[in-house]
Amino acid sequence: VQLQASGGGLVQDGGSLRLSCKASGFRLEFSAIGWFRQAPGKAREEVSCVSSSGNMAYYGDSVKGRFTVSRDNAKNTVYLQMNNLKPEDTAVYYCAARIGRTFPPSYYDYWGQGAQVTVSS
Repeated sequence: VQLQASGGGLVQDGGSLRLSCKASGFRLEFSAIGWFRQAPGKAREEVSCVSSSGNMAYYGDSVKGRFTVSRDNAKNTVYLQMNNLKPEDTAVYYCAARIGRTFPPSYYDYWGQGAQVTVSS
């Protein structure tokens, strides 16, 4: 079982990036997926999560209105579209999976390796 976040990079203030979370070894369609980030010296922050069906989503206050989570179960992938990025969004972004229909999850079963997002001012 493996999760891999990808799509990070360096972008200017106001730019956009789309992160992907791809699973191997299990089907994401049976899992709620959370997106987290951690900046140096700061606590991990949950920025978004989406239910297994895709019809429920949560966004942290700091990203609400700028980030959108979606999922393509046929591709076994969940996306995080990040628009109007700000320097304070700079962090390593992780995806995590909670198997089942519980939403929002109180814990996650699997965690992926992170993707670095750097926003320059």
